[in-house]
Amino acid sequence: MIRTTCPYCGVGCGLQVAADGSITGDPDHPANFGRLCAKGAALAETLAIGDRLMFPEIGGRRAGWDEALDLVAARFRATAAEHGPDAIAFYVSGQFLTEDYYVANKLAKGFIGTGNIDTNSRLCMASSVMGHIRAFGEDIVPGCYEDIELADLAILVGSNAAWCHPVLYQRLAAARAAHGTRIVVIDPRRTASCEIADLHLALRPGGDVALFAGLLVYLADHAALDAAWIKDRTTGFAAALATARQTAPTIAATAALLDIPAADLARFYDWFATTERTLTLYSQGVNQSSAGTDKVNAIINCHLATGRIGRPGMGPLSLTGQPNAMGGREVGGLATQLAAHMSFARPADRERVARFWGAPALAARPGLPAVALFDAVRDGQVKALWVLGTNPAASMPRANRVRAALAGCPFVVVSDCWPSDTSRFAHVVLPAAGWGEKDGTVTNSERRISRQRAFRPAPGEARPDWWMLAEVARRLGWANAFSYRSAADIFREHAALSAFENDGARRFDIGALAELSDAEYDALAPVQWPVPRATSPPAPSLRLLGGAQGFPTADGRANFVPTPLRWPVEPPLAASRPLLLNTGRVRDQWHTMTRTGRVPRLLLHRGEPLFEMHPDDAEALGLHDGGLARVESRHGAAVMRIRFVADQRRGSVFAPMHWSDAFSSAGPIDALVGGATDPVSGQPELKATPVRVTAVETRWRGFLLRRRATPLAGAFYWARVPVAEGHAYDLAGWTPLSESLSDAWVGALLDAPRQAELIAFADPGRGAFRYARLVDGRLDACLFLAAEDAFLPDRRGLAAMLDAAVEGAARSQLLAGLPAGSLAGDDPGPIVCACFAVGLKTLQRAIANDRLTTLAELGRALRAGTNCGSCRPELGEILARHRVEASPHAREPAN
Repeated sequence: MIRTTCPYCGVGCGLQVAADGSITGDPDHPANFGRLCAKGAALAETLAIGDRLMFPEIGGRRAGWDEALDLVAARFRATAAEHGPDAIAFYVSGQFLTEDYYVANKLAKGFIGTGNIDTNSRLCMASSVMGHIRAFGEDIVPGCYEDIELADLAILVGSNAAWCHPVLYQRLAAARAAHGTRIVVIDPRRTASCEIADLHLALRPGGDVALFAGLLVYLADHAALDAAWIKDRTTGFAAALATARQTAPTIAATAALLDIPAADLARFYDWFATTERTLTLYSQGVNQSSAGTDKVNAIINCHLATGRIGRPGMGPLSLTGQPNAMGGREVGGLATQLAAHMSFARPADRERVARFWGAPALAARPGLPAVALFDAVRDGQVKALWVLGTNPAASMPRANRVRAALAGCPFVVVSDCWPSDTSRFAHVVLPAAGWGEKDGTVTNSERRISRQRAFRPAPGEARPDWWMLAEVARRLGWANAFSYRSAADIFREHAALSAFENDGARRFDIGALAELSDAEYDALAPVQWPVPRATSPPAPSLRLLGGAQGFPTADGRANFVPTPLRWPVEPPLAASRPLLLNTGRVRDQWHTMTRTGRVPRLLLHRGEPLFEMHPDDAEALGLHDGGLARVESRHGAAVMRIRFVADQRRGSVFAPMHWSDAFSSAGPIDALVGGATDPVSGQPELKATPVRVTAVETRWRGFLLRRRATPLAGAFYWARVPVAEGHAYDLAGWTPLSESLSDAWVGALLDAPRQAELIAFADPGRGAFRYARLVDGRLDACLFLAAEDAFLPDRRGLAAMLDAAVEGAARSQLLAGLPAGSLAGDDPGPIVCACFAVGLKTLQRAIANDRLTTLAELGRALRAGTNCGSCRPELGEILARHRVEASPHAREPAN
């Protein structure tokens, strides 16, 4: 049994990998105690090699490592010589292990001398970093997960934890069930997390600063401040309160500003004021904003004002989105930081890092954050770019602008595990070892360092990212500084730097781990920092900034920060773009789906990028539930399928961020998102893009099944999901089918070899066209097209026939849509529980037939909701709907 850590979100769940390759939760890991979400439970299914990158490539041809790395080093050397070090840039990833991050940062800032190394974590938690630094003097998360069980009031702000941090959500739900923890959700959307909420404040998008400013005023006016704490431990309270009074002078004014009931707002303020153990958990709804840092500080101000910080069950707790966003912060992965929580703003820090590394030309100033970095690539200031472990061509705001930047850059290197939207722009592609194939550490949202351990060999010639970076450094003449033999070597240096000339002014200190032997590093148990050399082993759950501890500021006091209200867009919205687009995650997918998009059952819950609207907004625009619409912003447009959501706030719309060109014709939703950023953190606004939505009339629809996955070309809508032996595509078009239908078009869709046999059926009168290609008598692909109102068979039974022999009468049955063993009589319906593939129709039949009334009964009967629990809110809604429909009053005629 090998213990390792999950590669998904910032919860940092421990895993156990058995000799047979099965993966389960680690019952001894303090982050999850054995729990897993649907994505974590499906990790073993992501390990097939498939289309992995396995060999270096130069210009699309296979190359050896020496040739590829020699070329990278030569182009970097020439670029620096001609244009200076800032013409070289790196864009790295929260998927990195800390050891990868450390080497990349050391090479870029310390030896090449460019500050231009930033990370996709800029899109995730940069506002939290700056909020912590402004308030505490250092990027410190004061609390820990144990506080979830100890809090009496838990506030989720901009966090759909039920889908995005499911394991922590289940811990919160269990705490509520055990001792009545009161839960408030603050979010413009009614999400799955609201299922256990005692109060949901559906505030106007971008109103978080006003809400917490109003809370600060309420605390001051209702004698709920900790005056002694404010006097002895903080500075700047008067200025912060004065600014808050300007924004939110009364409950009535604040409620009107936020468009929520004043009674609900007063209830929340009263609960906060009278509940000592109050925990505020916040995530991307706070961070991903052009006012994200002020939102973070508005939250922290309220905890400082009540002295509720660094003690059990209370404080602000930032939930990070990526597995090692925190590890990147430790090593200075952001362009605006130095390693080990040191700062460009302090000359002594810069000199200290340079001495420790023996760096010849440490970067003199911060580099460009992500949005500005890709603008610099586009404008020609950056001429050599290395992208490692991330997919900015799909995930960055103004994605089309980023693609133009990549296309025009003189030299692009991409290191990744799989081909991506970004790797197709690369001059050099390097195959990276992935999760389960390399060793290192990650740090989760509660500052807990855990080991990721290799349990399988990397395919082909794939190598760890740190190894590639070190090899380039050696070729540039810095072999002695990058003479690492293993990840353990790097970790020891990282730990030593954290303790170097650290007199306690920097709380990030893991010096006690700097002397670990290789064996001790391999056996390292999860541990929270700080772990300085002079201390005894840390407590199981360690809090910071409470009790008699001072703050790592010049005067040892925490800072209140005035937070004036700045809306994400100036009201009123332009008449041409009257709706606000909010982007975010769905339950079973991860980032741009390079891993989760390969697992069929993870696409059963959401198989396409549904565009969510309130029915009143949609119907006013002539849209239909399940129909197509064109969504346009100033930056791009996409055709998407509409989903009516009654709980969606009017005036706002939602789209998932995961789908890219590889999975849908809609492409990345971030092509529509603008480039506005927070002026303090540089984090982009991903929650409030003005858009126009117009109806697209569907003229035909269909589905395509085939063995190989490639994007489809043409003016029609498609979305792809993997199936057992291939891929299934849903299709819809807005021009008459007769204008598209041709042998060439059908052949391109079927994508079968030339020697394939084509069988076809056409009924133009009814608008029905069906095709299948057989290779050596086996089904390689089939295509079913129909006019909008014509019949289409169930694709699931046909999908089961991919790569199966099709002989005799089976050919006509195939085109009739009646394959042997059709599953139509046992249709599970849309999947609700991804862990056990339990569908809506299966649930409805069991509830009705077996008279099930509770989640526990559903779990015993079908196992639904008994693993990760992230489907439990939907299961509860299904039970509630059945109770209403089964009620005698529901069937009584109206008077």
